[in-house]
Amino acid sequence: MAYSTIDTYGLIGDLHTAALVGSDGSIDWCCLPRFDSPSVFAAILDDEKGGNFRVWASPEGRCKQMYLPDTNVLMTRFLSEEGVGEVIDFMPWHTGPQSPQAIIRIVRCVRGQLEFTMQCSPAFDYARQKHEVSFEDNRTAFRTPSAGLLLTSTVPVKAMDNGGVTTTFTMKQGEKQSFVLEMAEHGEPRTPADIEAYTDQMLKETIHRWRTWASICTYKGRWREMVMRSALTLKLLIYEPTGAIVAAPTCSLPEGIGGVRNWDYRYTWMRDSSFTILALLRLGYSEEASHFIDWLQARASEHQETGPLQVLYRIDGSSDLEETTLDHLAGYKNSKPVRIGNEAKNQLQLDIYGELIDAVYLYNQHGEPISYDLWTYIRNIVYWVCDNWRRPDSSIWEVRKNAEQYTYSKVQCWVALDRALRIAVHRNLPFDIERVRKECNELYETIMEQGWNGKSFVQTFGGSELDATCLLFPMLQFITPRDHRMTMTIDHILDELVSDSLVYRYKPTGENADGLPGTEGTFSACTFWLVQVMARSGRVREALYIFEKMLTYASHLGLYAEQIGKSGEALGNYPQAFTHLALIAAALDLNETLDATTSAP
Repeated sequence: MAYSTIDTYGLIGDLHTAALVGSDGSIDWCCLPRFDSPSVFAAILDDEKGGNFRVWASPEGRCKQMYLPDTNVLMTRFLSEEGVGEVIDFMPWHTGPQSPQAIIRIVRCVRGQLEFTMQCSPAFDYARQKHEVSFEDNRTAFRTPSAGLLLTSTVPVKAMDNGGVTTTFTMKQGEKQSFVLEMAEHGEPRTPADIEAYTDQMLKETIHRWRTWASICTYKGRWREMVMRSALTLKLLIYEPTGAIVAAPTCSLPEGIGGVRNWDYRYTWMRDSSFTILALLRLGYSEEASHFIDWLQARASEHQETGPLQVLYRIDGSSDLEETTLDHLAGYKNSKPVRIGNEAKNQLQLDIYGELIDAVYLYNQHGEPISYDLWTYIRNIVYWVCDNWRRPDSSIWEVRKNAEQYTYSKVQCWVALDRALRIAVHRNLPFDIERVRKECNELYETIMEQGWNGKSFVQTFGGSELDATCLLFPMLQFITPRDHRMTMTIDHILDELVSDSLVYRYKPTGENADGLPGTEGTFSACTFWLVQVMARSGRVREALYIFEKMLTYASHLGLYAEQIGKSGEALGNYPQAFTHLALIAAALDLNETLDATTSAP
């Protein structure tokens, strides 16, 4: 089996985990029962060993995919001269221990007559554990000592040599078959024996729940379909039991084909989560924000070696994220090493405190007033920032080299102090206002003196290199978008970091400039930041052009990976929360600016 390109996949999920479904009908990535559990299907990381669950039609023809409107229910269509078939893929919302956690695949023939084939070949624990296969009635059990899957089907299946099962069946127009693959650690099925009625009912319920959630969205402006798809994707990346948000559902998809920049994103970054909450709050989703605030407050009793917060956590809040490599896996298109875990947890990244407190500030304004207990936790963080903002750190980009004085990190430290001052003054909360205001003023002056080189804001104090994070400064209310320092920075970024409207996050100055060999693509979130700041600075038509052009780089389903390669291919983990929340922010800002422009006399 050849590797599919990254952006040919759709995403389904149950708010506990997610699966990638290719346009060829193959599920090539899924971890059960949680996002950060070991994989049961990982063909996207090794097309021979990884395991997959595929349903496809013969003879081979064109394949197309779509989401049912305002849902995360995916339809893959097979079109040929003999007929048209459809596979409906979804995971019912997993609401508790009594509800089955399952992947449901409904196969239908809607025109003519087609032959379908199903192959289910799990590879437990990143293809490190062997499993046993047994059959009983219409169920197939795949079992290891620590995990189990049950496949229930409306058609008989037979064993394959690789530990999987297969079946081939012919359908005429109007006929359908169903497959349910459920998590069954102890081997007991929760799926009813009459799976045809069950899958029909689950499909109706799942569609209803997604559309009910989508109806909460308050955004009615331009590009609503893309904004809604991004919101639905962000919702899929939330681990509902704790409110934690994963950066992406995948690991080790490369930032450069054949390269070593392959990371595990199935965890909760404070930064990504804070930005996600900001995006969802702007769309009217306060419940998700409240749930994340609860998750955050649970971290209040902890203190890491690097500061009050760790950069990232597991979705249950634990901090065991030891980075290891899976050397037995080939990697996507031979991109090695395949990594699980993430040693960035040990880094000092000062920016997370500003991003976090900014989210708390907006939640306090537009959600609910924060509790006194949460305020005391925020206050302690702010006092820590007062004492530590002068330290070098590893920055938002988690560079794997010596720490430096990154300008963006300092700006976010200023944001932390500024927003805490606003909360304290507005709510008249106990706070050492004089101390924090003094540090805030000194920090601002230091940034303006050392983070500015006379031509633009720069990546590090006293340096000369540009960094796309400078585009965020107006959105953080650090500087107005029309200030000459900002407009000059935008122009320099357009000259040095932009390639055909796409933005690199920084420009490496030589071998291992960021601590790693190899190259990477343009960073998709940065392109949306450029749209935002250009819209706010009055360059509306340029912003509109870049935004519309960026939309053409989305997948056929409206999904984005972390980066875009030289030929427009998707690179990095997919889909990425950071990109989709940046799309939402850019769309909302650009829409507001266009409305103001068209309504002006």
